[in-house]
Amino acid sequence: MTLTIETPENAPVQRASFHALGTRLLHVLYQHRLMSTDQLQRLLLPTAGDASYLRRQLRELLAAGLVQRIWASHRPTPTAAPDGRKRRPVKPPYLWFLTEEGAQSVEDGGELQPRPYRITPEAVAGARQGHTLAVNEMGLAFTRHAARLGHECGPLDWIPEVAHRIRDGARRFEDDHVITDAVMNYVHVRRGRRAMMTLFLEMDRATMTSARLAAKVAAYGRLHEYVPQHPDRTRRSAATSRPAWQYTYPTFPRLLVVLDGRSSPTLAARLAARTEDLYTLTRADPRLGRLAGRLSIGVTTLQLLQERGPFEPIFTPLLRGAPEKRPPLTDLYLKTAQ
Repeated sequence: MTLTIETPENAPVQRASFHALGTRLLHVLYQHRLMSTDQLQRLLLPTAGDASYLRRQLRELLAAGLVQRIWASHRPTPTAAPDGRKRRPVKPPYLWFLTEEGAQSVEDGGELQPRPYRITPEAVAGARQGHTLAVNEMGLAFTRHAARLGHECGPLDWIPEVAHRIRDGARRFEDDHVITDAVMNYVHVRRGRRAMMTLFLEMDRATMTSARLAAKVAAYGRLHEYVPQHPDRTRRSAATSRPAWQYTYPTFPRLLVVLDGRSSPTLAARLAARTEDLYTLTRADPRLGRLAGRLSIGVTTLQLLQERGPFEPIFTPLLRGAPEKRPPLTDLYLKTAQ
């Protein structure tokens, strides 16, 4: 794999006092790790006519050694010119991420909760690049529709890749934890009343089998029931019967699975079939069946989420109804008639 990074040679690292937009860019890149220029524009300056001002701020951060950029691994398909001749290939977009110095400057500011990772150019260019950008699109859809509806959901209101322990022991990290693609905090405002909610968001780009996706959904059943045990039996108390998630969340978050994939004429049909598979496989899981009254899980597509928003009937509720009588589509509250 060819890695192309542009960083000015011998650029002095300086902790200059940047415009507020520069600070917001650093915070967003610290929390979300990797974003394209277009995603940053839609997230931070959605009403601006063009991205020239944003690009100028990014160039300042680049010159200061606080951010790096890399070409995205995908390249837009060139369109035909009016005379029928093929246009020159379109350059792939830039993807932006923080340097070590940039991440340290954010942590020194003390405004964000520190995260124990540092993204590297090799990780940026790796296989999860597309997944990271798709998770960004999922978060962007929530923020855009929140602004449209007068709700509250901002650039830092979702946290990607949050690990939740689901069993005791010291196995592989992936065996002991479910890693949520994003945890979203959202405030629904209606007639002066505020409903604060937390959502678990899972992005599936059809890169795993339906069975593996169903297994990840089933892991949330483990999370709901997991009670950490003190290694010393003599020190265990009634408090150890409390599920681990209750130490973090006031109620167990709804789980929303968002499906996407490579654009093709058959994408809609493939995602519909994947939804059917997920409905069947999760209903067959004994643990999820036992928890059906306490878990709320819904499935939609990224296209529907972007076009209609989460408060339209775009979600297929799992663990509800029966194969011969499915519940109707619903919004993110996932409430269905009993």
